Amino acid sequence: MEQHVTPCEDSPPPLMYRVERPVFNEAYLHTQLLHPRERSPKTIRQRLAQQLHCSSERAKAIALSFLPILTWLPSYPVKEYLFGDLVSGLSTGVMQLPQGLAYAMLAAVPPVYGLYSSFYPVLLYTFFGTSRHISIGTFAVISLMIGGVVVREAPDSMFTIQALNGTATNTTVFIDTEARDARRVHVAVVLTTLVGVIQLVLGLLRFGFVAIYLTEPLVRGFTTAAAVHVFISQLKYLLGIQTPRFSGPLSALHSVTAVFSDITSTNVTTVIVGVVCMVVLYCVKDLNERFKKKLPVPIPGEIIVVMVSTGISYGLSLSENYQVDVVRTIPSGLLPPAIPDFSLLPNLVTDSIAIAVVGFSMGISLAKIFALKHGYSVDGNQELIALGLCNFVSSFFHTFAITCSMSRSLVQESTGGNTQIAGLLASMVVLLVVVAIGFVFQPLPQTALAAIIMVNLLGMFKQFRDIPALWRTSKIELAIWVVAFVASVLLGLDLGLLVALGFAILSVIYRTQSPKSIILGQVLDTGLYCDVDEYEKAAECTGIKIFHSNSSIYFANSDLYLNALKEKTGVDPVHLQAIRKARKRKLKKESAERESQNHKSPQKMSAVVKLDVELGVTHEVVAGGGSQNHLEVQGNGQVAETHTESDSEETRFLEPLCPVHSLILDWTPVNFIDSVGAKAIKLVIKEYAAVDVCVFIAGCSRTLLAELRTLQFFTGVATPEMVFPTVHDAVLHCRRQTAPPTIPAMQ
Repeated sequence: MEQHVTPCEDSPPPLMYRVERPVFNEAYLHTQLLHPRERSPKTIRQRLAQQLHCSSERAKAIALSFLPILTWLPSYPVKEYLFGDLVSGLSTGVMQLPQGLAYAMLAAVPPVYGLYSSFYPVLLYTFFGTSRHISIGTFAVISLMIGGVVVREAPDSMFTIQALNGTATNTTVFIDTEARDARRVHVAVVLTTLVGVIQLVLGLLRFGFVAIYLTEPLVRGFTTAAAVHVFISQLKYLLGIQTPRFSGPLSALHSVTAVFSDITSTNVTTVIVGVVCMVVLYCVKDLNERFKKKLPVPIPGEIIVVMVSTGISYGLSLSENYQVDVVRTIPSGLLPPAIPDFSLLPNLVTDSIAIAVVGFSMGISLAKIFALKHGYSVDGNQELIALGLCNFVSSFFHTFAITCSMSRSLVQESTGGNTQIAGLLASMVVLLVVVAIGFVFQPLPQTALAAIIMVNLLGMFKQFRDIPALWRTSKIELAIWVVAFVASVLLGLDLGLLVALGFAILSVIYRTQSPKSIILGQVLDTGLYCDVDEYEKAAECTGIKIFHSNSSIYFANSDLYLNALKEKTGVDPVHLQAIRKARKRKLKKESAERESQNHKSPQKMSAVVKLDVELGVTHEVVAGGGSQNHLEVQGNGQVAETHTESDSEETRFLEPLCPVHSLILDWTPVNFIDSVGAKAIKLVIKEYAAVDVCVFIAGCSRTLLAELRTLQFFTGVATPEMVFPTVHDAVLHCRRQTAPPTIPAMQ
């Protein structure tokens, strides 16, 4: 086989591809050319001994994989990395302070617990994490999911108290916020403990691959819906309205309805402070984006807003004079460790699984982006273990579940961060605030925190741009994005994620059941075969149909595969069998009519021709008429045959039922086949053989062939001689058969 390419005048001579070999089929390859290696099967004892084998090298490898800091800290280049890590750590820590306070509001716990969650997990990740650039800590989506669970388990209605108002008939209903907050903290801590256990167990069981089931369109649609939930939840803080917090299906609609029903009680001062903070933050972020190449360190817009709004609130006494809600008490110092209240566990299992998977998915996806950019690798299983330890251990110190933050990670990477030392320094900044100067933030207006959250959502809202892009590239991925978004907005983040996962799995099934099926044709003078409908240079081989379908063959789509095969090739064995039966009936009817006429006219007898090999060819003509065959003796003893009407009818019956004598199934894209698919293929081979159409298989991988042998495919009508390593081998074999196989004589 030769492939000729006409070179351009100035281009170098093309590489030539010349192959000359016999046509191979699987029977020859398996018995003559390929010889499997002989491997003695290992016993269970040998396998266990291999897995449990311990040596100093293996112990060292396990220690290094469990504590990745030991692989890079001893060789840490101080002069090269320390300054960048120092600047990055301070910048990220300054950004982590207001976000920790703000995201605690999303988690429905007092703000100081956001600071705790910004210290302990970050410290632990330094020792156990494999990513050098992601910023671990509070994150809006996870905080909102926690807040939904916390409000469901500890609603305001559980803590209402009726107090007498002067007389026995007048009572005032108020909420015991101290008891409510304490209960909500307990729920958040227990939920975090369970999230940590799930992530830790999945990591130890090497289940880091679970993140692949959260496809990018699903995650982006889900996080966009989470941004909508977060934005709606902050409206009441921005407007200064007191409304209940809702959870569960349609919670977003209930929250919007509650805000607009109480819109008349808006606090104008709160709105002014919040809007000004949002404008300042937006301008600062825009400046950082425009001049990110010129600015050595991004302008810390969040901390500027926090400091200025805190100073104004303290100086003007916004809380007392204008009824602006502020953060209030922030206790100094760290709380002693305590054991969570595990009696709450049964109600939190489903929610903890969703939070654990989403948190890990966020972390590993961002970690892989930075690892690819900076040329190192991250271990998905170790990341699960690291996040699990961060959540589990930190929960004993009153934190809520964490993952990485996209905005902080971008700051940590863009300001020169090189290793996890940057995260360690960021946690030290948070520790300094918690231990020494936490009281400074007590007059901080909650509307300023709401402004910080809302402006940080801009990046997530930009994901709406995915819709036109996916419309142009992949309608199925667009459907996954839209379903994840709509389901998460209407049903809540937990149920929405479950619905989105189910739809994504259904889309995979749909793709396997709706593959693209084509007929291949040969490109002239090459061994290449392409779609005849798409490429004009691809021409079908005479009498041969090459069928290609880009899917595997298993119980869910085996019938669809066979239907597509019959439709695209135009060769339906059932239809051909019906034609054959109709021909038989017609021929029998005509024969019966002729016999009847012969009985009615005995004087009309057919010519009887006697051929005697020993005596030569003689002929004797008996008087007769009608439709008959005549043999005339010619020179050299040859016999010339002339056909009449009766013979032409039989000839028409003996004609091939269709011009196609061979079908080639291109199995290059087939990854696996199950017993149902194998039986279906054997059945169709038998059906086509009954109408004298041979079926061949080409392009099987060795793994697929091993599966076919395990399924005992090569028995009966299917043989290894029908399988060829390439389509071209199968075509050359079929071309040798210049005519279809002989049709059996009619009984």
